[in-house]
Amino acid sequence: MNKSDLVQQVASQLNLTKSDAGKAVEAVIRCIAEGVEAEGKVALSGFGTFRRKQRKARVAVNPLTKREMKIEASKTIGFSASRTLRDKMDGRADAGSEDDE
Repeated sequence: MNKSDLVQQVASQLNLTKSDAGKAVEAVIRCIAEGVEAEGKVALSGFGTFRRKQRKARVAVNPLTKREMKIEASKTIGFSASRTLRDKMDGRADAGSEDDE
Protein backbone atom coordinates (compact mmCIF):
# COMPACT_ATOMS: atom_id res chain seq x y z
CA MET A 1 0.00 0.00 0.00
CA ASN A 2 1.31 3.44 -0.86
CA LYS A 3 0.14 6.88 0.23
CA SER A 4 -2.40 7.16 -2.59
CA ASP A 5 -3.89 3.79 -1.62
CA LEU A 6 -4.05 4.90 2.02
CA VAL A 7 -5.87 8.09 1.05
CA GLN A 8 -8.38 6.02 -0.95
CA GLN A 9 -8.94 3.67 2.01
CA VAL A 10 -9.46 6.57 4.44
CA ALA A 11 -11.86 8.26 2.02
CA SER A 12 -13.83 5.05 1.61
CA GLN A 13 -14.01 4.12 5.29
CA LEU A 14 -14.88 7.61 6.51
CA ASN A 15 -17.07 8.58 3.55
CA LEU A 16 -14.82 11.56 2.72
CA THR A 17 -13.73 13.06 -0.55
CA LYS A 18 -10.25 12.08 -1.70
CA SER A 19 -9.17 15.66 -1.13
CA ASP A 20 -10.34 15.69 2.50
CA ALA A 21 -8.89 12.23 3.13
CA GLY A 22 -5.58 13.38 1.63
CA LYS A 23 -5.53 16.37 3.98
CA ALA A 24 -6.25 14.08 6.94
CA VAL A 25 -3.46 11.64 5.99
CA GLU A 26 -1.02 14.54 5.48
CA ALA A 27 -1.98 15.99 8.88
CA VAL A 28 -1.35 12.66 10.64
CA ILE A 29 2.03 12.23 8.94
CA ARG A 30 3.01 15.82 9.75
CA CYS A 31 1.96 15.42 13.41
CA ILE A 32 3.95 12.19 13.78
CA ALA A 33 7.03 13.81 12.23
CA GLU A 34 6.73 16.89 14.43
CA GLY A 35 6.16 14.77 17.54
CA VAL A 36 9.22 12.63 16.89
CA GLU A 37 11.30 15.73 16.22
CA ALA A 38 10.11 17.53 19.35
CA GLU A 39 9.82 14.69 21.86
CA GLY A 40 11.90 11.86 20.45
CA LYS A 41 9.00 9.43 20.07
CA VAL A 42 5.34 9.08 19.18
CA ALA A 43 3.49 6.05 20.57
CA LEU A 44 0.21 4.97 18.99
CA SER A 45 -1.50 2.38 21.18
CA GLY A 46 -2.33 -0.77 19.25
CA PHE A 47 -0.11 0.26 16.34
CA GLY A 48 3.44 1.01 17.45
CA THR A 49 6.06 3.59 18.31
CA PHE A 50 8.04 5.92 16.07
CA ARG A 51 11.41 6.84 17.64
CA ARG A 52 14.24 9.16 16.75
CA LYS A 53 17.52 7.26 16.52
CA GLN A 54 21.09 8.46 16.44
CA ARG A 55 23.50 6.71 14.09
CA LYS A 56 27.14 6.81 15.13
CA ALA A 57 29.89 7.92 12.80
CA ARG A 58 31.59 4.94 11.19
CA VAL A 59 34.04 3.83 8.57
CA ALA A 60 32.66 1.90 5.57
CA VAL A 61 34.17 0.41 2.44
CA ASN A 62 33.01 1.51 -1.00
CA PRO A 63 32.23 -1.79 -2.78
CA LEU A 64 33.27 -0.43 -6.18
CA THR A 65 36.58 1.17 -5.27
CA LYS A 66 37.35 -0.84 -2.11
CA ARG A 67 38.40 2.42 -0.49
CA GLU A 68 37.48 3.26 3.08
CA MET A 69 35.27 6.26 3.62
CA LYS A 70 34.01 8.03 6.72
CA ILE A 71 30.27 8.24 7.23
CA GLU A 72 29.24 11.04 9.56
CA ALA A 73 26.87 10.59 12.48
CA SER A 74 23.24 11.15 11.53
CA LYS A 75 19.71 11.02 12.86
CA THR A 76 17.01 8.72 11.54
CA ILE A 77 13.62 7.43 12.57
CA GLY A 78 12.68 3.90 13.55
CA PHE A 79 9.41 2.11 14.07
CA SER A 80 8.59 -0.68 16.51
CA ALA A 81 5.28 -2.45 16.00
CA SER A 82 3.12 -2.97 19.07
CA ARG A 83 2.39 -6.47 20.33
CA THR A 84 -1.19 -6.06 19.08
CA LEU A 85 -0.05 -5.29 15.53
CA ARG A 86 2.56 -8.07 15.57
CA ASP A 87 -0.08 -10.55 16.73
CA LYS A 88 -2.41 -9.47 13.93
CA MET A 89 0.37 -9.94 11.39
CA ASP A 90 1.08 -13.40 12.82
CA GLY A 91 -2.62 -14.31 12.43
CA ARG A 92 -3.22 -14.81 16.12
CA ALA A 93 -6.93 -14.77 16.89
CA ASP A 94 -6.46 -13.22 20.31
CA ALA A 95 -4.72 -10.09 19.00
CA GLY A 96 -6.50 -7.96 21.50
CA SER A 97 -6.26 -5.26 24.06
CA GLU A 98 -2.83 -5.86 25.59
CA ASP A 99 -0.16 -3.59 24.21
CA ASP A 100 3.55 -3.55 24.94
CA GLU A 101 4.28 0.02 23.87
